[in-house]
Amino acid sequence: MQSFVLLIWLTLCAAQDIRERHIANGLTLGAGASALAYLSWTGSTWLGAEGAQGGWAFLLALAFTLPGYALRRLGAGDVKLMTALALATDGAHLLGTFIGAGLASVLWQLLAPKLWLYMSQGLRGYLRHLSPGTSNKRPFAPFVWVGFVLALVWIH
Repeated sequence: MQSFVLLIWLTLCAAQDIRERHIANGLTLGAGASALAYLSWTGSTWLGAEGAQGGWAFLLALAFTLPGYALRRLGAGDVKLMTALALATDGAHLLGTFIGAGLASVLWQLLAPKLWLYMSQGLRGYLRHLSPGTSNKRPFAPFVWVGFVLALVWIH
């Protein structure tokens, strides 16, 4: 059930990031504050890992995302998204999500130019920020969503 709630939250973040290339603070900071409050209250993460694992996952998320932010490859919303996810899960889920997001991003880079030709104009309009011709700073949350699904399948 907890995984399902995280999946819904990531779906909302991904949909907003695709549409606007921005994730609202209410989604990222709200989830992060909720995960931190749950962690403080129960001593475990939302998915049931020990509190220390959530803390290490948080530091790991910062270590992975802050260089991308400094290089302008990730936005502040992406950093907040990953740190909130870290507080709610653990290191294994976070690493699995990063690996899955990277694989999904590379796969999209390879397939998007071919798929783009066959998409309807409406779908292309909705996914315009993911188009093959966009800048190097694409929305990251959709790939995080794919990575989290892959991590759930792999770990559970």
